Parts: sequence; C-alpha cells; structure tokens
Amino acid sequence: MEKKPHSAKRESPPREASAALLVLLVLLLNALLYLYLSELRGSSGRAEAEPSLCPFGYFRLGSVKNCSPWLSCEAINREVRKLKCVGEGAVKKVFLSEWKENKVVLSQLTNIELKDDFLHGLKMLKALQSRHVVRLLGYCEKQFTILTEYHPLGSLRGLNETLHIPKYKGMNTWHRRLMLAIDYVSIIRYLHSSPLGTLVMCDSNDLDKVLSQYLLTSDFHVLVNDLDALPLVNKSSGRLVKCGHRELRGEFVAPEQRWPYGEDVPFDDDLMPPYDEKTDIWKIPDVSNFFLGHVEGSDIVRLHLFDIHTACKKTDPAKRPSAQEILDTYRKVLTLLIREVAMPGTREML
Repeated sequence: MEKKPHSAKRESPPREASAALLVLLVLLLNALLYLYLSELRGSSGRAEAEPSLCPFGYFRLGSVKNCSPWLSCEAINREVRKLKCVGEGAVKKVFLSEWKENKVVLSQLTNIELKDDFLHGLKMLKALQSRHVVRLLGYCEKQFTILTEYHPLGSLRGLNETLHIPKYKGMNTWHRRLMLAIDYVSIIRYLHSSPLGTLVMCDSNDLDKVLSQYLLTSDFHVLVNDLDALPLVNKSSGRLVKCGHRELRGEFVAPEQRWPYGEDVPFDDDLMPPYDEKTDIWKIPDVSNFFLGHVEGSDIVRLHLFDIHTACKKTDPAKRPSAQEILDTYRKVLTLLIREVAMPGTREML
C-alpha cells in the first residue's frame, strides 16, 4: 500500500514534460509565424510612398546612402550608357544600360503614334512610386525616355526557369510561391485603391501578357513594371473603362470584357459596354495558379483557396470579392498552413 504514492510520483514528470514540450512547441510556432509574417511584411511593409525612403522625386540606388533627384534629359544623355537591347514591345524598346557603375533600364518610345500611351505610363510611374512599383530613376518627356531600376531576374514569365537554377532551387517551395502570389494580389489591391483612384490593369488579356507586366526581384518579390494601360474607374460618377478598342476573346478575360451580342452581330466598339476593376479579380485565380506551380504542397494551398477563387469567377462582377478580401484570405491561408507545418500534431495534443 505504501508503494502507490511512490508510483504516482513517478508518473508525474512525464506529464510535466509533455506540458513543457507543448509550451515549447507553441513558442516555436509563434517564432516561426513571426519570422514568416515579418518576411511577408518585408514584401509589402516598406514605406508606402517610396521604397528607398527618399522623398518624392528622388531615388536611392545600390549601396549609395544619399538620395538623388530623378535624372533629367541632360543627365540621362550625359551619364547613362546603353549596353544592349533586351526587349521591344508595341510601345517601347528597352535597353540594359549603365549609370555610375549601376545597371539600369532605359526605355524609349518606338512608335510616335503611341506616344499618349507612353506618356500615360510615365505619368502613372511617377504618381504610383511605392513598394509595389519599379523604381523610377529619371525621365525625359521630350525624348520619350524613361530610366528605371534594373532587376536581373526579369519578368515573371521566366519564374519557373529561374526556380530551376541551382542557386534558386531552395526558393521553389509552396510557401515561397504563395508569398509571390500574395505580392501580386497586393499590387492589384494597391492599384484598386491607389492615390489616383481605382485603376484597372488593362494590359492583361492573356496569362503571358500579364506576367510580362511584372518583375521578379533578386530577393524574390514582385513589382509591377508596365503601367501604360491603366485607366481610371469612378463608379460614383459613372466612369467605367474598356481595355482597348478591339474584341477580346477567351476564358482568361472576364465575361464582361467579351462581346455580348453573339457571333451573328459584328463587333462594334461603340456598342461594347464598359466595365470596372472587377475584371482584374476574375484573372487572379489563373495568375495565382501559375505562381503555385506543381511543387509539393501546392495542391493543398489550392484546396484552401478554392472558395475565394470560386468567388473570383462569378459571372456577375458585383458578386466577386475585392482585392483586399482576396489578400486577407491569402494571408490567412499562409498563416494556417505554416502553423500546420510547424506543429502537425497540435490538434491531437490539445
């Protein structure tokens, strides 16, 4: 009979150890969540107005500590040296260039008939400088020239190829890919609530075109680079938009962007109804699907995003969620899945 108390005392330490282990795991979970969410905020938590913390009209590049004013026509002509052409679109030609031993990008208008698009892009670039937008270094309106920061990984079209380079294979994980998708949705949210009002990303009629508008930074974040087609919506005043004057086809563009009167009626831009920013929302699931790729865990992420993505594809634009609602959902899913990875047995232990 005297042995029973002794036996009970021997059972107590394992229970105390289990409780201590649970506390330790909770602390570890909190630490992991803090690190991941700090990294997440790093992608969208720098100064809203200016990523380099310079005042408007100034920039800081590389290791230079002081802010420099945007380069003028004279400074660009005198100090910037073209190295090679790295791209050409309908509006502009793009040159890898050099300024004071820094690689930069020089963009020049190629078709004078599209000068309004070029100047609109410059106007947007100046007004929207933020953590979401490529950094402007200078411009020359009279020569139709824009100078921006260089990002060696290029546009998002090359994301999968980049992630197969040995140096970057460690980035090819579901959580890193989801964070890129969060960056993308953050940009859409920023455009829909920008300092200028609600802006629509019109240059987005297919996935390849969308990806070409964004850059992948060396620290694996997303920036919008091309703002030539960014019209303003103002619902209160009845101001809606049309993305171009040609007929748009295919499942990638939103239903309201397609000709509504059937094949028997020839397309007529004057009869085409305008629409609002919810066209961007329709495209988010397809772009995010590209981001997520086919790595281990990506299908689990897709499962958690199924409901919000289904809502994005509602035929009635008014029933689609806002970019902010999608962003909030993405962040919640990231937090949830990190918790499950950090503590796979949490539910059973509790």
